[in-house]
Amino acid sequence: MNPRTQEDQEHQEDLNNRLRSLKIDRAPALSPAGNNRSPKLLLLALSSLVAVLAVGGYFYFSSAAKTVSVAEVSVESGSSSPGSTVLSASGYVVAHHKIAVGAKVMGRVAWIGVEKGDKVQQGQVLVRLEDNDFRAQSNQARANLAVAQARLDQLRTGSRPQEKLKDKAGVLQAEATLRNAEAEYERSEKLYRAGVSSRAELDRAIAQRDSARALVESARQSSAMTDMGPRAEEVRAADAQVRQMKAALDYADTQLAATEIRAPVSGTVLQRIVERGEMVSPSSFGESGARTSVVALADLSDLQIELDISQSDFARLQMGQRTEIVPEAFPNLKYTGFIAEIAPEANRAKATVQVKVKVDRPDEQLRPEMNARVNFLGEERSTETKSSPRVLVPKGAVVRKDGSVFVFVVKGSKVEQRSIRVGDEAGEFYYVLEGLSGGESLATTGSEKLRDGDRVKTGPPAP
Repeated sequence: MNPRTQEDQEHQEDLNNRLRSLKIDRAPALSPAGNNRSPKLLLLALSSLVAVLAVGGYFYFSSAAKTVSVAEVSVESGSSSPGSTVLSASGYVVAHHKIAVGAKVMGRVAWIGVEKGDKVQQGQVLVRLEDNDFRAQSNQARANLAVAQARLDQLRTGSRPQEKLKDKAGVLQAEATLRNAEAEYERSEKLYRAGVSSRAELDRAIAQRDSARALVESARQSSAMTDMGPRAEEVRAADAQVRQMKAALDYADTQLAATEIRAPVSGTVLQRIVERGEMVSPSSFGESGARTSVVALADLSDLQIELDISQSDFARLQMGQRTEIVPEAFPNLKYTGFIAEIAPEANRAKATVQVKVKVDRPDEQLRPEMNARVNFLGEERSTETKSSPRVLVPKGAVVRKDGSVFVFVVKGSKVEQRSIRVGDEAGEFYYVLEGLSGGESLATTGSEKLRDGDRVKTGPPAP
């Protein structure tokens, strides 16, 4: 006979004996006073019957042991398989490259074209500054360049034909004057020898002749210079002046272009720092009251998880090690990544080493400054290499309720509710990180209906 059936029959027989003991006397009353007490006795008997039924039902249902299947907690030893978790740690999501976009020139903000959260492309205009002064400087530099360029072109072109003809005509005129002066000198000399003219007249004729000779030589040299054109040194000096003016124009144009502050990279606006009408300046100026940055920008397609790893666990990690990333805001989402950076020095105060894990393919759900848990995965090892044992628990024994995870440990004829922390899945099992040490007997089938302290009896073993 089934033990459960025999026990139920015993409880039922006991309940029947209790009910038979409750007998109501239905004999006719002998006096009017007796008639008045009959309803009260009947009500009292009914109340007693209900109480007995309630007590009996509670006793029956509460004392009945629940049949459960039991499985033993196993311990896995040996080398870690590829992809198994060797360490778990919590950290923060950070942008690999966060940029504070600043101004190259001092000016007042005239226009802002972005808001927080906007996605921008490289080269997109974010902020414009007032540019009247810079535009005037650019125009002045352009005019100076035009003057210098005209002077250089004039020198390179050389003298015009009309200028050459003019200089040749000057030579002919000087030669005619020289011939006239020489003729006048000859006459004065003859008259002086004849005693007709004085020595002063002869000296004047000599001076006019010598002056005419000098004028002829000057006219010839001027004509030759006109034919030859400007000197090479003059051309080089004019060319250098043109280059100087071009550099001044480039600088003025650069200053003017700097009034349009553009995105240095494609990314997302994390913070809008300035408002219209505020002054901005380069950080090197350090002007009081002026902003040095206009927006904070980051490429959210390049995210990392920043963690502080205890020095006692640091030996389990290495560059390039694969990881699994679970954000606390979305525990059902999992990302992959790898160790991209390990700090060259430890933090003495915290006894930790900073590690950064690069996220392979981040999406919009993963945002900077979020909390995230990183599971560092082990590499394949040889059979001779042994790792610390790990506890395995069947999935059917794990109960999740109200955000808690627990199991029911079978101790004799009762169960004890115990909270645990689970890790990765391994087929039909979970790896247990905290709460069990191995060897415990757990209720599996029907565990979701158990409560702490319930009486149980074991049935067939779990398949």
